[in-house]
Amino acid sequence: MNVDTNVGIGLPVGDPAALLTWARRADAGPFSTLGLLDRLVYDNPEPLVALAVLAGATARVRVQTEVLLAPLRDTALLAKQAATLDRMTDGRLVLGLGIGGREDDHRATGTDLRTRGRRLDRQMETMCRLWHGEPYGDGVGPIGPVPARLGGPELLFGGFKPAALERVARWGDGFLAAAAPSWAGGLFDTVRGFWKEYGRDGEPRLVAQVNVALGPPAVIDDARARMHAYYAFTGMPDRMVDGMLTTPADIRAAITAYADLGVDEVMLYCYGLDPDQVDRLADVL
Repeated sequence: MNVDTNVGIGLPVGDPAALLTWARRADAGPFSTLGLLDRLVYDNPEPLVALAVLAGATARVRVQTEVLLAPLRDTALLAKQAATLDRMTDGRLVLGLGIGGREDDHRATGTDLRTRGRRLDRQMETMCRLWHGEPYGDGVGPIGPVPARLGGPELLFGGFKPAALERVARWGDGFLAAAAPSWAGGLFDTVRGFWKEYGRDGEPRLVAQVNVALGPPAVIDDARARMHAYYAFTGMPDRMVDGMLTTPADIRAAITAYADLGVDEVMLYCYGLDPDQVDRLADVL
């Protein structure tokens, strides 16, 4: 493909022990980033812990939360964890953040679903201060270590509502869009508008996520079943599964479509467990 857009791999969550195989193959291939989703009340690995292990097993690829549900976590501890991983990977951490829409996740941590956006904004104020080496406040000193980049790791925000898109310009470096090209273009334009409104230099980093499965029918069926289970809470899992791309031509077309929208990176998110998909997807590029 004659496309300059970087391409990453979104890792499946069904078998944490297998992720080392995925990561090593991706690191040896053409991929730019390893992404991992976040849920609490679900059978998935905790992303910061898992990505720390994967970062230690790789040398080149970035590791990205896609997205980490920050309101579920203690703010000071999250700031320390992210700074530690960023420092120990020499800046390979990309911290994608979101608020989460599952009531059970928030019930498990005692956080208020109704105020999760406001909580994330308060968290960002604190974490950005800590990542600049400033004291926590109220008689509490700084919380290290200093991240690889002063001010913290690269920050992406996910979401669809205006408040989430504005958050990119207020706090972040870029936007992660889990939307088809036909919908993503409008989201990108809104993000760019907020970016200019806040007087930010340059352009926001734009990252798109598309669900894929590549291989024989058993691999595709496995991916569809796992994706269906993951999105069952939405009440429309069939619609979500219908958007999965399962042929090289469709995947190439999607990457090209996102590139035409100015996207910097496309994350090919896999739900199926077959690690040979890494090599098949590499052949697509």
